[in-house]
Amino acid sequence: MASASYSELSANGLWKNNPALVQLLGLCPLLAVTGSVVNALGLGLATTMVLTCSNTAVSMIRNITPDAIRLPVFVMIIASLVTCIELLMRAFAYELYQILGIFIPLIITNCAILGRADAFACKNRILPSLYDGFIMGLGFTLVLLVLGAIREMIGSGTLFDNMDLLMGPAAANWGFKPFDNYPGFLVAVLPPGAFIFAGLLIALKNKIDKTLQQRQLAQQAQAPVASKRVRVTGNIS
Repeated sequence: MASASYSELSANGLWKNNPALVQLLGLCPLLAVTGSVVNALGLGLATTMVLTCSNTAVSMIRNITPDAIRLPVFVMIIASLVTCIELLMRAFAYELYQILGIFIPLIITNCAILGRADAFACKNRILPSLYDGFIMGLGFTLVLLVLGAIREMIGSGTLFDNMDLLMGPAAANWGFKPFDNYPGFLVAVLPPGAFIFAGLLIALKNKIDKTLQQRQLAQQAQAPVASKRVRVTGNIS
């Protein structure tokens, strides 16, 4: 199978086929842990690492894995990688691991990871598969970060608070309050707020896509039509 170009993979992962905004995969962690930037970044990095490594591993064994056991093998690979990520978080970011809780093991069931393994990695070479996993994870992480920043700012009136849970003591002073004496907006950090802001992000993306498409059609309509040469053969009496 011919591999897509890296520019096409980038456009698909970040925008055209974004796992969160277009495929609508991984919505459970997307809505559950994006109450703050640090939670969103922690889960996004974990998901990206699993996506990248699982795509690479699946591509490496694509020619020796029978079709009958393909999906169970993919799940075993993903589960092993999630276990490694879980152990690393316990060792180096235990407080954040406790906050994220069950959503770290639930990365195993994230359809975006299994979907990329089955749709792309098992049909393409190692480097394109590695890049596809990374760029899909990056697109997912960016949506998590945007949603986390919006919910944290509107819900708590802070931004980048508690970043030391992930980045260490050096990031203890990264947080700041954009608004003074902000009372907070509880709905933003609750599940209904997650649905509302996620829906607004999806609507914004659809609006941008529609505007770009209309602009492209307008440019095509204004483009001059090249004249055609007509060749006349035979004798004209």
